[in-house]
Formats: sequence, structure tokens, C-alpha cells
Amino acid sequence: MLDWKSLPAFLAVARSGSLRAGAEQVNGTHATVRRQIEGLEAQLGTTLFRRNAGGLTLTAAGRRLLPQAIEAEAALLKGFSAVKGLDREASGRIRLSADPMTAHYLLAPVLADFAALYPEIEIELKLSYFLDSIEKDETDVSIRHVLSVDENAVGRKLFPLSLGVFASRSYIDAKLPKAGTKGKGLNWIGYGDVPEMQTMIAATPFSQARVRHIVGDPQMHLHLARAGAGMTFLAHWASTVFPELQRVPGTQLDQRRATWILLHGGLRRVQRARLLVDYLSAALLERRAAFIGQ
Repeated sequence: MLDWKSLPAFLAVARSGSLRAGAEQVNGTHATVRRQIEGLEAQLGTTLFRRNAGGLTLTAAGRRLLPQAIEAEAALLKGFSAVKGLDREASGRIRLSADPMTAHYLLAPVLADFAALYPEIEIELKLSYFLDSIEKDETDVSIRHVLSVDENAVGRKLFPLSLGVFASRSYIDAKLPKAGTKGKGLNWIGYGDVPEMQTMIAATPFSQARVRHIVGDPQMHLHLARAGAGMTFLAHWASTVFPELQRVPGTQLDQRRATWILLHGGLRRVQRARLLVDYLSAALLERRAAFIGQ
């Protein structure tokens, strides 16, 4: 079997033209490099270098071996690069950020199953409707439902996130038949002076409905809608978790946003981070139809 440890010595001498300079390239000694070259020649049964006044030059056999040795070197470097940074064990802490709605109603059982499968991995979960920055090292992994991703991070775009106008079935049955032109007589659950939300309301068939409730917490929007307080914008998946919710007839789903899982670039080869991202991706993809809607 070929002694692969001698290939760096062969390449160093071929590139530098001398044993001494080759030894400096591989951080070895003159004698060690000479022994490796002589050992390689013995293995191959041929002379690889010819000594002359200018140093060492390759023989015909050496010139034939050179491109193969360079190719082998490149393959080894690629392999080292692929595994560099991998954890030896599936252990350690990983920071995950997500919005509270997704976390409370979708992620809790997923993370519990993941914890049972990988007992040595610790998850630090941060819930916020504000986006933690991956570039600023505020989080390691982030689940986001956004129009676009601007950060320099490793991302997986899973599927569109459908937003729709939802209300309780009882509210729709009782109020919609009596509604006037452009929704007069109906109630919105709003966020206050939020231009994007006002634009979304204006684009619905209920642009003249009253914004009766001002609530800053999206989760409270969900509960108020379930209780029959009015209409609001919710992710389509909410109606699969809470069947008392129904998309208001005559409205369309907004699919401009998408669900992403983002990972800090420095952790893409860290085993615990890859395991979590893969597990979350698989769990969310199982619910793809709920996110997209019809």
C-alpha cells in the first residue's frame, strides 16, 4: 500500500527544487524529507528526482506522478475542510429564536421530541416578534416568516406562509349576512397606526369595517378572534390548530412571506446546530399544507 504520508514531502520537493526548501514547506527536517522521498521511490520501484547543479528535478516518472499527487492533495484538503469544526459529540448549547405564536402552538412538542432524542444538546429558546440578528451573534438558529432575508446567514426557505382574514365561525355566521357595503357593521381587531396593516385591510372586501380593538400582541388577536370579537389577520396554520377559526368568505390568502430557518454561518459544520436545523425543517415540512393553505 502506498505511504500517503510521503506525498506532502514529494510535492514540497517538486515545488521547491531542493530537500532543504521542501523540508521548510512541510515543517520537517532535511533528513526526514529525504527518507520519505527514498521510501516512496522504493515503494514505486523508480527514481522520482534527479540531482543536478541547480538542485533536484523530476524524472519522467516523477513528472508522471506529480499531477496524481496534486489531485490527491486537493481531495484531502477538501475532505479536511468538510469536517473541520464538526463536534465529536451531539452535545452543547444552541440558541434558537422564534416568534411566540409559532413556538407556543407548533414548536413545543417538536422541541420536546428533539430533546428526548438528543439528551446532551441544550436549547436556549428566545421568543420575540422582533428579529434577533444572526450577524450580530444574537442567536444561532432563527425561524422567521418574512418577505425577504437580508442577513448574511445560511438559510433554508421552506415554503410560503399564507396570511388570511380569520374570525370565529360563530362571528361569521352571525355578523357577515348583516354586513353593509365594504364590511360596514363588522369589526376588525387591529394593531393601531401600522401602515402595512392599514394597507392590508384596505385591500380586503371589508375596508369600511370598524377597527374596534387595538391590540399589540398577535397572540391576543388569535384569542379574541376565537372568542368572536371580530376579524383579524392570522397565519393559515392557526385554523388547523383551532378549528373554531374560519377564513372569512370572499378574502384571499397573502403568500408574499415565506418561512425560513436561518443558521449562523460559523455553525454550519457544528453537529448540534445541523441536527437541530434538520429536525426543525423536517417537522415544519410535515405541516407544509397548513402553512400554505388553499
